[in-house]
Amino acid sequence: MEKRQPIGIELVRKGVINESDIQKALEYQKSNPSKKMGDILNIIGACDSYKLIQAIADILGEKGILLDKSDININLEDYISPDVLKRNRAIPFDIEGGRVKVCFSDTANKRAVDTIRLLLLNKGLIMEKYITFDSNIEKILLSLEGSTTDEISSTSDITGLIDTIIKKAIDKRASDIHFEPMENELRIRYRIDGELFTEGHIDKEKQTQVIGRLKAISNMHQEKQEAQDGRILLYPDYNIRVSSQKNVHGEKFVLRLLKKNTDIKSIFDLGFSGDEQTVKKSFNKRNSITIMAAPTGEGKTTTLYSVIDYLNRPEINVTTIEDPVEIRIPGLNQIEIDAKTSFSDSLRTVLRQDPDIILVGEIRDKETAEIALQAGQTGHYVLSTIHTIDSIEVITRLRKMGVSNYDIASTLATSVSQRLVRKICPHCAKQREFTAEEIEIMKKIGEKYGETFDFKGKTTYDAVGCTQCNHTGYFGRIGIFEVLNIDDEIKELITDDASTLKIKECAIQKSFKPIIIDGIHKVLLGITTLEELNKKLVIF
Repeated sequence: MEKRQPIGIELVRKGVINESDIQKALEYQKSNPSKKMGDILNIIGACDSYKLIQAIADILGEKGILLDKSDININLEDYISPDVLKRNRAIPFDIEGGRVKVCFSDTANKRAVDTIRLLLLNKGLIMEKYITFDSNIEKILLSLEGSTTDEISSTSDITGLIDTIIKKAIDKRASDIHFEPMENELRIRYRIDGELFTEGHIDKEKQTQVIGRLKAISNMHQEKQEAQDGRILLYPDYNIRVSSQKNVHGEKFVLRLLKKNTDIKSIFDLGFSGDEQTVKKSFNKRNSITIMAAPTGEGKTTTLYSVIDYLNRPEINVTTIEDPVEIRIPGLNQIEIDAKTSFSDSLRTVLRQDPDIILVGEIRDKETAEIALQAGQTGHYVLSTIHTIDSIEVITRLRKMGVSNYDIASTLATSVSQRLVRKICPHCAKQREFTAEEIEIMKKIGEKYGETFDFKGKTTYDAVGCTQCNHTGYFGRIGIFEVLNIDDEIKELITDDASTLKIKECAIQKSFKPIIIDGIHKVLLGITTLEELNKKLVIF
């Protein structure tokens, strides 16, 4: 099959544009590298827009259209959500006899085309593909955001408006609400299953009233514009933490929705691989410290709550030091630090309270790290978190804080790293066979770490999207884990100041499996997808 020439050359051959137009377009592209040649030629006015899109469509073997809002004869949100359309740069615009006409800015983007096709197929509809300029798509997407804004803004009073936004976030399972001042509007976004989605916009003229209302219900100072923290306690089942921060267009607010009286999930329900023996080996210790490692928002604290719940018994004194206390657990002594105290100050006091197990919300500095390790050396079991990319790097992080190799080797018993990946939505997932390329990717990773995967009879799923999952194809999240148990050989390597590379090589020769291995097992079980795993760990 003959390889197609670059679109610019093809257009010159057709006599639609000339070589000087190509040179102008290439100059433009230097400062706008994300824009495609066809779009640039339209922007610089190389020729009539209709003639240009028809020529491009002919070269690509597609149907071309200069899509305008007046061409849309359907209610888009009845078919696909605005966020999905925005991500895939696509607009459905008409339907005839079960065939939906869909316009793309890039029909060569197979992932985008397949996503929309599967979404429509799930509704019993066939997709008919068209191509247009990205600027046309963008105009319509902006108007769609406006329609969502109209829905939010239909409540006339500010009190009702904010109440609607919060209740809608709760209904959609959002963990956070972002009120973001832009130049000409106030943008509202929800974080659902770790992803941010634009919910709508509020007129700029209402921004001051919205901010005033948020400050009032959060118990913040109205006149202050510097960063503040507050809480909203108006919703019986929720404790809503509020944070404000001034930006160039006003004050941004982020609301964290924390459900009260949440049942603590078992560590196995969170996705921890292994059995009771694995948990006992990794967590049920004395004279030591266990550290959970992951970036912000990856579920470290939730996992520690599960461990504490697992270890908690009437004959054990468990004390936690947190910032803030997110979930209240019966039988625990939970301490919330404030602006006047630090983790290290509170930890010193707690050590005089005869604890058996201490949870320190986060190790942020050398002082806290040293006190936590000393607590582990004097008969206590300490659990904490730290921000690193994996379990091996916990050692590097402690070293960089100034903790001695001796203290790390003698006290660190286990380091655990985790990530949260989205679970495939059970309501709309479309089962399919793994591609040869996907199997090859997983095989190579297995070979690298001495793991053999069984692909026989295994299938995966396409994330299609439906109303249940906010048209994302995913519903809820699960943890993927790696556990480094510090044995005598690894202790000796730490004491000898060995590099983390040497420590990792030694661990892999034993039973250590990097987090990607657990992730692939969950892909093979049909819990998540290779695409979602790649998004978290960048494996291909």
